[in-house]
Amino acid sequence: MDVENGHNLGPPTNDVKKPFLIGVAGGTASGKSTVCKKIMMELGQADMDHTKRQVVTISQDSFYRELTAAEEAKAFHGLYNFDHPDAFNEQLIYETLEAILKGFKVEIPGYDYKTNSLDHKNKITIYPADVVLFEGILVFYFPKIRDLFHMKLFVDTDSDTRLARRVPRDINERGRDLDTVLTQYMTYVKPAFEEFCSPTKKFADVIIPRGADNTVAIDLIVRHIGEILRPGSCAINNSGATNNTANTHITTVNNSATTTASNHAASAMIREH
Repeated sequence: MDVENGHNLGPPTNDVKKPFLIGVAGGTASGKSTVCKKIMMELGQADMDHTKRQVVTISQDSFYRELTAAEEAKAFHGLYNFDHPDAFNEQLIYETLEAILKGFKVEIPGYDYKTNSLDHKNKITIYPADVVLFEGILVFYFPKIRDLFHMKLFVDTDSDTRLARRVPRDINERGRDLDTVLTQYMTYVKPAFEEFCSPTKKFADVIIPRGADNTVAIDLIVRHIGEILRPGSCAINNSGATNNTANTHITTVNNSATTTASNHAASAMIREH
């Protein structure tokens, strides 16, 4: 398989890992990456050597299309729609996830938000893992990609909170000015969320209100992944199918339950298909 620019680094080893693939969707600045980081931390994976991690995270941002000169000029002035499905390389996402599911080691580029371009000089190597988290605004939009996920999470944060997070982030971390951020949000980001991202919430197995602040939801997900990682638990068999341990559905998890009641919440919220 030719994953762009030689991303596919060769066939899997004999001791191939068939990962449990989790999609994490949600609007801009909803807390998708924070949820993934918190899951990694709770599972003791965040500070582990990346070659030995059992859980890895991949961002959909690494799969933006390369911009033409005209598109670059528009992006510089905040006039390019990065939240539209056409902004992403759908086929490359699919090929990369397929390779990962087959146990291949792959390389993906980083993404430079200041230049709106892929960073091929600082590629990220994704080693075979037991669980792979793939996060982004439109990870459930493309049907053939959506069908690859064994579990789908949607981080549901209200629009005022997302805008309040996006403004300082884009100004302080991405070198944008306030007018550009607000113009881009009202012209492209908000309409694209309503048209393309929000409707994909119906595909989610788990809806997480308030993102990483929802400690009950994170705890349930962490324990579910912990079961997958438990020695002797084969979450994915050789055909790529899930067994009963992994084949569960979690409904919307609100933080109305207390942490001390999480055991009761787990039994109430998780049920077999």
